[in-house]
Amino acid sequence: MRDHTKLRAFELADEVAILTYQLTVKFPKEELYGLTSQMRRAAVSAPSNIVEGCARDSQADYRRFLYMAFGSLKELHYQLGLSKHLGFLCKDDFSNIEPKIVEAEKVVNGLIRALRED
Repeated sequence: MRDHTKLRAFELADEVAILTYQLTVKFPKEELYGLTSQMRRAAVSAPSNIVEGCARDSQADYRRFLYMAFGSLKELHYQLGLSKHLGFLCKDDFSNIEPKIVEAEKVVNGLIRALRED
């Protein structure tokens, strides 16, 4: 088993999840079961899939969970952009979280590529 706490990918995804929760607190109450919920699920899904993948014995399973984490980060990236366009997220908040999501996407994708080359 791998130790997810030693992975930069997990650290970044975890940070993005925390920031997402902090930012969505400010969203309109009528979005609680809509965009807020969707974003929080995607945000939690990324680090959760990294953790679950690390607990798997096979390299193929590990890689599959990393793909799911990557997909969740991409989903969240879109949802944050949509939130900005809808006026739920101010430009400064978006500018704070967006580079962190991009970095998390790159690190997870790099980990996937490294596992493919094995």
